[in-house]
Amino acid sequence: MNAVLKAESLTRVFPSPGGDVVAVRDVDLEVSPGELVVVAGRSGAGKTTLLTMLGGLDRPTSGRVLIDGADLSDPSTDATGLRGSRIASIFQTAGLIPVLSAAENVEVPLRIRRVDPAERDRRVAEALRDVGLEDHAPQRPGELSGGQQQRVGIARALVMQPGILLADEPTAQLDSETGAQIMDLIARLVHERGTAAIVATHDPAMLARADRVLELHDGELRRRSPRRDARRAALQAEHAATLAGPRTQPRQSEEPR
Repeated sequence: MNAVLKAESLTRVFPSPGGDVVAVRDVDLEVSPGELVVVAGRSGAGKTTLLTMLGGLDRPTSGRVLIDGADLSDPSTDATGLRGSRIASIFQTAGLIPVLSAAENVEVPLRIRRVDPAERDRRVAEALRDVGLEDHAPQRPGELSGGQQQRVGIARALVMQPGILLADEPTAQLDSETGAQIMDLIARLVHERGTAAIVATHDPAMLARADRVLELHDGELRRRSPRRDARRAALQAEHAATLAGPRTQPRQSEEPR
């Protein structure tokens, strides 16, 4: 299957009085529709820098990013339009607008793109249903739990039906159980919608949901070792067994406030 997102020899260097800092070094990467790729690595390894370049929010020092074959650095490419129509992002915190309801927050990108009101209503309802929050549409962020707020953030990211989803530590502010539920949700929606997704995380428990795991170490992207892949396979089996068993009640973090 053809890659919708491709990085070629991607490098980002930040000048510093003490010497240049190489945040990302010579990264090559391809992601196909419906594929969930996890980029693992400790804090400071360069994961966020990599995602901002892949999303077209930062220019690489060298190398290039291609979206559907279009080079984001090419002056002839409408990079802004491409980002708005093809790429969506999820962050550590949902970043919701406090005075807007859950539905209104999800609707924001549709309003920016001037989508027809009837189509907006349909997409918002569908997005909230997909993340299990259709009954919370009128509630404001302050009335939702942390996990529910992050679900609204996911709905907002996916309401534009992007081909590419970039998630930067989407579970970092959540407890382990709620974080696992959020990652399960992302994985399910990515596979159902055929979205190409890259999730950056340093949480080992998140690796079980990935189709492919890469590791960023001192700016260099590497494949996980076979031993680590075996451990991931074991985690995936354990995860599948958990899903097949009786569902447990969510902790307070997923209860409405």
